[in-house]
Amino acid sequence: MAERRALDILGIGNAIVDVVASATEAMLREWGMAKGGMMLIDTARAEAIHVAVGQGVQTGGGSAANTCAAAAMLGAKVGYLGKVADDAPGRAFAEDLKGLGIHFPTAPLKGGDPTARCLILVTPDGQRTMNTYLGACVTFGEADLDQEAVESAAVTYLEGYLFDPPAAQAAFRRAAALAHGAGRQVAITLSDSFCVGRHREAFRDFIVRDADIVFANEDEALSLFEVGDVELATQAFQATGRLVALTRSEKGSRIIAPTGEVIEVPAVPTTLIDSTGAGDAYAAGFLAGHARGLPLAECGRWGSVAASEVISHFGARPQADLRRLVGA
Repeated sequence: MAERRALDILGIGNAIVDVVASATEAMLREWGMAKGGMMLIDTARAEAIHVAVGQGVQTGGGSAANTCAAAAMLGAKVGYLGKVADDAPGRAFAEDLKGLGIHFPTAPLKGGDPTARCLILVTPDGQRTMNTYLGACVTFGEADLDQEAVESAAVTYLEGYLFDPPAAQAAFRRAAALAHGAGRQVAITLSDSFCVGRHREAFRDFIVRDADIVFANEDEALSLFEVGDVELATQAFQATGRLVALTRSEKGSRIIAPTGEVIEVPAVPTTLIDSTGAGDAYAAGFLAGHARGLPLAECGRWGSVAASEVISHFGARPQADLRRLVGA
């Protein structure tokens, strides 16, 4: 049986190697990509795009893994569950997390698809367009849940992108049941407006039945509730009675408390270079602050600081000392 560990945050998500590269608007049009979105692609298209854009900056990635990395940098005790292959990228992914002190007990996939990768094309305005080859990560299921890790984590944080494979949805609900059975909390990030569009009813149901904390940006919130105004989305979130962090880019973020109280948190000014990982970093800051029992406004400030740092350079992982930046 796995060693019981007391964790602040346990992330569950798509274990992906990120490849970040510069691209032009013309390249996006040529490839038929929806700017700012995420497209699932097959092996052949992944290889063709990779050749076209070059090697780029390669790091361990995936939305929840990026959140876990930033939260660990903020001093939180963190674990992660996600499926990689038994190949060189998969081993590098595992070593990357373990190097940050992140508990990563998931056994690798043997004899199947290779480790997933996400080709992130960044246009001159800093907007990122993602092309994801899922590979091994979609095989994650209930059997890959580490029960003791879930039961020992104050918050189990679930990545919305993992809603695509049905087996992962089942794993999410099982993880939520285990967490709540142990008196723990469950958080979910909606990840992407296109992902929300694919699974709108499942997300709504999960939020009402299984989630305690929800992370969403404006586009995701509008898609979730099929409304055209952020105020209407805010009202819809208030009706759920959940703790919600609604990010609004340069407008900062809006925290909706379970009581319905709305707290506005300003963005931290910076020069936008690459928006990849902004939401992931915000969630990391918020959850790391939450783990310390900080007031909601301060949790939001930690999120804003982390997001500001990440968008100031290429790549979804922080490069500066986040603890110093938040004043921890």
